[in-house]
Amino acid sequence: MNNIIFGPIHSRRFGKSLGVDLSPGKKQCNFDCLYCELAPAPTMDAYVDVVSVEEIATAIKKALQEHKDIDFITLTANGEPTLYPYLGELIDEINTFKGDTKTLILTNAANIDDVKIQDALCKLDEVKLSLDCATQKCLQKLDRSHGGIDVENIKAGMLAFKSKYNGPLIIEILIVKTLNDSKEEIGKINDFLLKLNPTRIDISSIDRPPAYAVQAVGYEELLNISHLFDSSLPVYIASRKKADMKASRYNDKEILDTLDKRPLTQEDIEALFDEDSQNRLENLLGKAKIKRVSTNGVEFFKKA
Repeated sequence: MNNIIFGPIHSRRFGKSLGVDLSPGKKQCNFDCLYCELAPAPTMDAYVDVVSVEEIATAIKKALQEHKDIDFITLTANGEPTLYPYLGELIDEINTFKGDTKTLILTNAANIDDVKIQDALCKLDEVKLSLDCATQKCLQKLDRSHGGIDVENIKAGMLAFKSKYNGPLIIEILIVKTLNDSKEEIGKINDFLLKLNPTRIDISSIDRPPAYAVQAVGYEELLNISHLFDSSLPVYIASRKKADMKASRYNDKEILDTLDKRPLTQEDIEALFDEDSQNRLENLLGKAKIKRVSTNGVEFFKKA
């Protein structure tokens, strides 16, 4: 199937990425998220349409011959990639020919409490897990999870996986207006992430037409939400709508106070700070009152 491979896609966080769809024929997922860009479909706990390891590996090899400069082979799906029944065998096969190209999976983490899934993901160079909710009520309402999926099992599974995985672990949180943007829900996610201590946390909102009538939050709201997380957590605002913001003037103290609350990326600085304020930031950097910190491909400015 030609539609196993999509891209390459250029990403600031993952460079040039080759997408691999483990469910190219139809949506097969244990979530039916309100914000999903795919059409609504009944949830399931196993694939009914399965492509062979050989067919997927052949498609990846062919794509790597065409595109010599791929940074990441990204396992994803028209649904949930960890439902693919031969995931461990597929990753083993990819590792025999990938060379210096890194492997990554984008998963909703619903199966992360399964030791077999944990062992398969341990063979990848990087892992990105979604965590939109820290309560069962939110999980069922926003992610519309398949029966039997429990948020406490997801959290326990993440902690167990983190204890055995040596690569970068990235958490993705997609914020939807009125569904998981409350101080209470963010507070519960924050408490859990302090235990998990992931490499990076990406927060974003809807940027493609969703399956259901739900609303995005803007960059300014994402920035305010980022302040609800403990400042020790590496929170990255992955928003494409920063240009909607009007840059403001900050004095030296305001710059330092802002960065003390939440380290910011260059993109954030450009969205929030006017030209004079950006010059002040550079001056503070020169005086070593601010420092640059790189976290898995994303550079943050933070108070020294």
